[in-house]
Amino acid sequence: MIADLHIHTSASDGRLSPLEVVQHALEVGLSSIAITDHDTVDAHFELRNESGDKAFISKLSIISGIEFSTDLPRNEVHILGYFIDIDNTILKEQLEVIRNDRILRSKKMVEKLNKLGYAIDYNRVLEITSGSKSVGRPHVAKALVERGYFSTVSEAFDQVLAKNGPAYVPHYKLAPEQVIKLIKQAGGIAVLAHPGLVGDDNIVSDLIQSGIQGLEVYHPEHNQEMTDKYLNMAVEHNLKITGGSDFHAIPGRFPEKLGIFAISADMVETLSR
Repeated sequence: MIADLHIHTSASDGRLSPLEVVQHALEVGLSSIAITDHDTVDAHFELRNESGDKAFISKLSIISGIEFSTDLPRNEVHILGYFIDIDNTILKEQLEVIRNDRILRSKKMVEKLNKLGYAIDYNRVLEITSGSKSVGRPHVAKALVERGYFSTVSEAFDQVLAKNGPAYVPHYKLAPEQVIKLIKQAGGIAVLAHPGLVGDDNIVSDLIQSGIQGLEVYHPEHNQEMTDKYLNMAVEHNLKITGGSDFHAIPGRFPEKLGIFAISADMVETLSR
């Protein structure tokens, strides 16, 4: 039995809807998944409120998760939360603050792009989100591609939307310590996402001291050396060991399908203890 503990849906920047992700996971034989959208738990509300076929409930374990971006300007520090209470009041209030800032940020990016000569409309950006309340740079990039300014989303990021790029606008983020505390307040387990992408193992060590409870050891962008290093680090500090595909269902981005990169379902049981 296999599992995947890092999956994104259309509730943030993934291409498939929450229900489509569930159906895809069942098709490829996953027994457990964690939906970990960026700064939102809307996918979990959608699945909970789904009035159609509920047969998947008995066939697939769905862990309530989230992925937070944190406020460390020079390093990519994302923190995953597992088994969170999506109804937690403190969590819901903080996510509303983040959501409102995302809206304001995307409007500012469109304004910058318009001044630079890229004529895209903010309402079209919202349409591209397909109803997602977590509007962000990927949606702006798709609007740019649609208008023919760039060939791919990656090209749009590289030329205008990347950090410190001409149309980049910083957004509201919590400090790592605040995120760890928030996840724990919501009854969850805080895990450092893809530590190999942080770029500084001193930061990883600091986060362990700050109360991070696990490391995402297995990730598509970790080579064998990274995997071995973070596995040893997790064992040394008695941390939870997790892994996931970071699936977005975006053509050209590995993995394009679920099940290609997965972990043993036994790891899920260890995480929940």
